[in-house]
Amino acid sequence: MGFYEERVLPRLLDRTLNERLTGDLRDRACAGLRGAVVEIGFGSGGNVPHYPPAVTAVSAIEPSDVGWALAGPRLSAATVPIGRSGVDGQRLPFGDGVFDTALSTWTLCTIPDVDAALAEIRRVLRPDGALLFLEHGLAPDERVQRWQHRLEPLQKRLVGGCHLTRPIPDLLRRSGFTLTEVESFYEPKTPKWFGAFSLGTAVPA
Repeated sequence: MGFYEERVLPRLLDRTLNERLTGDLRDRACAGLRGAVVEIGFGSGGNVPHYPPAVTAVSAIEPSDVGWALAGPRLSAATVPIGRSGVDGQRLPFGDGVFDTALSTWTLCTIPDVDAALAEIRRVLRPDGALLFLEHGLAPDERVQRWQHRLEPLQKRLVGGCHLTRPIPDLLRRSGFTLTEVESFYEPKTPKWFGAFSLGTAVPA
């Protein structure tokens, strides 16, 4: 990664995905977390204040040293143990079936091999585990989709490889998950080409 991706982008994401804009959505995404949690794309820890009491420990997967450093104040205020356990969501350093729940927020858009990452999440979840997700992706409307395809090359350059056109629910199903809950909507505070969100719960099929 270059200077921009390593030093600038994590700070930009920390500001743009701030509590004022995302707090309510994070509350909804995290509400079903329980037990031992693996969170991929931990970033600067924006989800930490939203973990429910049922969470007992969190293993954070975060490639950015700057992102992890920015998480410092949230980590200090956390009421559960949180450790940085890896840097690559495509290769999780855990045995099979060790987590009760997994969490992914604004992460599946960026991981280069999203199928590998989802396969890894499925592998490390217990049979009765669940993946909770809040992601942006392909819009339901063709007009918005056309803009997403036009803007995606620029988006990938400016936002660390972030894709605008990944069909998140379809990717989850293709990777062996069953969607038990899913809500697809446009976030009114965000342009439609970026704000086509999917929020829900997926369980290993």
